[in-house]
Amino acid sequence: MLRAGHALAPRRNTPMSDVASFRWGLIGASDIAETRVIPAIRALSEEISAVASGAGSHAEAFAARNAIPAVHTSLEEMLARDNVDGVYVSSVNERHLDQVKASAAAGKHVLCEKPIAVSVAEAHAMTEFCRGREVILAINHHLPAMGTHRKIRELVANGAIGRPLSVAVRNTGLLPDRLAGWRLGKGPGAGVVLDIATHDASVTENLLGLRPLEVAAMTVAHGDRPSDSADTSVALIRYENDVIASFHDSYATPFARSLVELHGTEGSIRAPEIMTPDPIGEVFLVDARGERRIDVEDRGNAYERTIRAFVAATAGEGAPLVDGEMATRALAVAAAIGESSRSGERVRL
Repeated sequence: MLRAGHALAPRRNTPMSDVASFRWGLIGASDIAETRVIPAIRALSEEISAVASGAGSHAEAFAARNAIPAVHTSLEEMLARDNVDGVYVSSVNERHLDQVKASAAAGKHVLCEKPIAVSVAEAHAMTEFCRGREVILAINHHLPAMGTHRKIRELVANGAIGRPLSVAVRNTGLLPDRLAGWRLGKGPGAGVVLDIATHDASVTENLLGLRPLEVAAMTVAHGDRPSDSADTSVALIRYENDVIASFHDSYATPFARSLVELHGTEGSIRAPEIMTPDPIGEVFLVDARGERRIDVEDRGNAYERTIRAFVAATAGEGAPLVDGEMATRALAVAAAIGESSRSGERVRL
């Protein structure tokens, strides 16, 4: 866990109840910032001071729509502001490393969108740099914060399925046109693997409490939209204790529902529609007593919970829900999926 978080002296070891509202700078005028993160920040009564983006007119319109008082085309100018305690980075993936390092060098805590970077080497460099600068680095893998995921983790930890044997994650659907952009392009962060398989890996490690060891995979392009990268992948991952996981990810299956299954020596868990950003989905447990629906009372907003934990960590209380090291392991799985697909060989992590 990256728990240093002491670069900003006014927040050092200060209980959350005793500090002023956290003040944010946004790096990137993205869809996820507008539709998910800004509403979550404001639901927590926190302040957004500025947005930095190289796309000037787009950023101006973004700021106007979202009532953000200042727009910067220079990242350095925004990072020099006194009313920015931390940043949320949601630019294209290949810019994460430089922008996170610049933010940490300026003493700003960082919540970075997933995937953490476009290579494992970059992810390690980012994590070590933030540790050296004593700033908190959190990654916006929001799914482990979902109430459904927390309930499944509790069931597994309490022995509801006995010894875990296998996991199946189906994270499939049709990519909306408004989100296509870089995901179907030629950039180093493009494609379904870095975008979606990183979610699967983050979720699986969180549910099992086990680390990935080996990957075998295939990727293809199934969709009818022009694409320079794979829009479908299927992977097998061996985790510690010889637990086998399968990940099926696709941008091209309009009628497929997401599904997570866990199977063990004493039972199985089936959880449809829990891989979405909304607090929906159900959890079913099957064991010797038959199948029953598990009540999930927690239907809170996962982005709010992720942000709340990050801000608390900057005040010395707890740790981010997903830190740089966890996110790097998720990225390593995705990178291995790509490597295995290209080589036709298993890849050890």
